[in-house]
Amino acid sequence: MSDLNKLIKELRTKTGAGFLDCKKSLEENNNDIEKSIESLRKKGLAKASKKTDREANEGAVGIYSNNEMIVLIKVNSETDFAAKSKTFLDFIDSLGKIILELNDKNLNKEKFLTSNYNEGTINDYFNSMISKIGENLILNNLIIKDIKNTNFAYYIHNGYKDNVGKIISMILYSVAQNDEKIKSISKNLCMHIAAMKPESLDINDLDQNLIEKEEKIQKELILSSGKPENIVDKILDGKMKKFYSEVTLLNQTYILDQEKTVKTFISEYENKFDFNLKSFDIISL
Repeated sequence: MSDLNKLIKELRTKTGAGFLDCKKSLEENNNDIEKSIESLRKKGLAKASKKTDREANEGAVGIYSNNEMIVLIKVNSETDFAAKSKTFLDFIDSLGKIILELNDKNLNKEKFLTSNYNEGTINDYFNSMISKIGENLILNNLIIKDIKNTNFAYYIHNGYKDNVGKIISMILYSVAQNDEKIKSISKNLCMHIAAMKPESLDINDLDQNLIEKEEKIQKELILSSGKPENIVDKILDGKMKKFYSEVTLLNQTYILDQEKTVKTFISEYENKFDFNLKSFDIISL
């Protein structure tokens, strides 16, 4: 490690400032650590490490795509005021574009944060923006989907701009002809997902631990109500069917037609248009 890099590392440790900010400060102060610390403090860039301890429950979610993949990203801030600011919205847009440029469909949150960016890392970029915005910022979630040879639709709820808001729901689907009617149907399904927030596509996709936990809770509730042992299993079966109708997309009541389930609604288009719902995702504050 060069002497300069050692100084940059020391300065970053002492201030929590980003790589580029530390490098610039050292250059401006003839590699004097104390003067560089003072300079960073005057610029408000030496507070990032303290801000990162603060809770960040607001923020925004964004969606980005190219011909090969689609990216959903969630970044938390401390206040809704900051999340609506142009600086924050430009920041989340820049993150989405960087992810697309990396072109790694196996990229996860941890790997992305340590990726190289402007002589530093994405983590350094976050620290720099924390200092600039004055609030803790956290990369909360990152979802990447391969969209080659498939179609997608999405819906943004409480949007701050065309591709950023509070909730984004998305579906991947195949169809014989992706005309305006199918696009409208797909958008409506996304709206349903945003409103009902299902846990999985169907019962077989649910986490088995979640099923077992729910069965245990419901059985204990039935037994504690004094129901006879011989009808416990029948009541439990009914309780679990209700549970599945609430947490699995295909078994939910379709919000735009309360007489149908989502599965029934989709089946009307499966044979006629060869429509196949492959998967869904939802990312929200």
